[in-house]
Amino acid sequence: MKINCIAIEDEPLALKKIEEFIGQIDYLNLLGSFDNAVDAIGFLKTNPVDLIFLDIRMKKLSGIQFLESLQIKPKVIITSAYDEFALKGYELDVADYLLKPFSFERFVKSVDKVYTQLNELLGSSSNEYIFVKTEYRIEKIEIKEILYIQGMKDYLQIHTTDRKIMTLQTFNNILEVLPRNDFIRIHNSYIVSISKVETIERNRIRIGKTLLPISDSYKECFYRTLREKKILI
Repeated sequence: MKINCIAIEDEPLALKKIEEFIGQIDYLNLLGSFDNAVDAIGFLKTNPVDLIFLDIRMKKLSGIQFLESLQIKPKVIITSAYDEFALKGYELDVADYLLKPFSFERFVKSVDKVYTQLNELLGSSSNEYIFVKTEYRIEKIEIKEILYIQGMKDYLQIHTTDRKIMTLQTFNNILEVLPRNDFIRIHNSYIVSISKVETIERNRIRIGKTLLPISDSYKECFYRTLREKKILI
């Protein structure tokens, strides 16, 4: 399993050290490095990650403020020279707290912990169905029957093999319950089941008789995911 990660650190030497440590661990895939949290927020809107290495004391937006702003929280390893933020970090459910200067051995121990947690999470997210609220009832939907999900203002329309279900949900909420290895966002308005994609042509996906656009902001992440899953050759 590959862990996609980013590093947020405003000290150039500290950021370089983290990048070098990440490069020595084969299951870590560094998607980006940022010297401020504001730029990272923009990146995360279209590039989901599994792990964030996060400094605390930064200009513009602190690491704590950044964490509190996230709707979907990946695993987070705090890297800080100050231990007074440890309690607050654990209140925000961080995976670990690395106190600078930290050794490579301590870094390995921290990321191995995250690797184990993510493996356990993948193992526990093998539900075959989900329940969603629609109108005045709750409907059961088999995950294997979902073709794609379309955003329609405040609602989502879930397209399955035999019906369409409208639900008052957000994309973030639905992505939290769907198997993350099986579904991917391709557009501000669409999530698709990767296994249901029949063709990809000129940045459009065909599922059955329906053509769905891959937007520029999600294109890189979409193709990278296919390569990482070793299903794009």
